Amino acid sequence: MPLAVLLIGITGSGKTTLAKALASRGFTRLSVDEEVHRLHGRYGIDYPEHTYLERERPAVETIRQQLAAELTAGHDVVLDHGLWTRADRTTWQATARRAGGQPVLVYLPADRDELLARLNERNQREDANALTVTPEALDDFFARFEPPADDERAVVYNGDLDTALKHWQR
Repeated sequence: MPLAVLLIGITGSGKTTLAKALASRGFTRLSVDEEVHRLHGRYGIDYPEHTYLERERPAVETIRQQLAAELTAGHDVVLDHGLWTRADRTTWQATARRAGGQPVLVYLPADRDELLARLNERNQREDANALTVTPEALDDFFARFEPPADDERAVVYNGDLDTALKHWQR
């Protein structure tokens, strides 16, 4: 049964770094942010921040279809997307199961100060994953983020990819 690694974390928590590491191990990496960037450019630069969710919706559906197709074909997949709410996590898990995949929720916690330091550096870049995030926007992100509840059985990623992969593949 192919794995669907579904990442949970606020902007800057390390999702893309982990997703790229899994891609180097043979996982198909799917990124909603990169699909939005491909279609619309940079968040807060090429379009106003307040229009992101409207631009994101069709990208989410495209990535959802790609995830299902990859799992149906027997490929392991990592979803590079924040899954900030329990409802989103439940929906993506159901998509993975319907496509014959085994969903694994992976949580990348990070505190505000750590995220601010990472985002200050990242705000200087211009790639698809370099969202320009102000401290005020980060506070808004935290207000909207729902950490996974115990009954969701999310695995907290500790930075040890080899151990995590062995655990997830059991």
